[in-house]
Amino acid sequence: MQLIKKSIAPLLTGVIVLNLSSCTTTPTNRKTDNAVNPTTISNTAASTTTTTTSKNTITVTIYQPDNQCQELVPEKVAVSDKNSVAAAVGKVLEERDTADFNLAGYRVKVNQKSGVATVDLRLAANQERKFVSLSTCEQFALFGSLRKTLISNQAWKIKDVRFTDQGQEIYL
Repeated sequence: MQLIKKSIAPLLTGVIVLNLSSCTTTPTNRKTDNAVNPTTISNTAASTTTTTTSKNTITVTIYQPDNQCQELVPEKVAVSDKNSVAAAVGKVLEERDTADFNLAGYRVKVNQKSGVATVDLRLAANQERKFVSLSTCEQFALFGSLRKTLISNQAWKIKDVRFTDQGQEIYL
């Protein structure tokens, strides 16, 4: 009986550590497809989250999950003023690649009339995992971060965000 108790405690500890570590990501360098059909948005409107930093860049607020995957934390980053929406999406996605889940690229389109942004995500060709297989934390980190980033930057006038996988709506 003592042997069972002694072996269960380390096993449970290992399972808990493994479970908690699945919500963290390690940044990797990867190429994104943000140059293909990026959306150019005028940044002349006043906004509390968008400020001009130089002639070719602006500062925008992106959102990333905290360490417990409970809240989205704002972070100011400099992006190109010509493709600021696509560049901000790229900054958010830089943190989303993990050892077993990789994006090959993305495209961003904004319907100026409706204020709906469509983010078309592309999985890597050798990717075995699909969007529906992401944990709740991974879904929050990916989709929640993108949605909050796009809607919160008032200069872009985005009211809603849709996500697609090579043009097909992503349902989670």
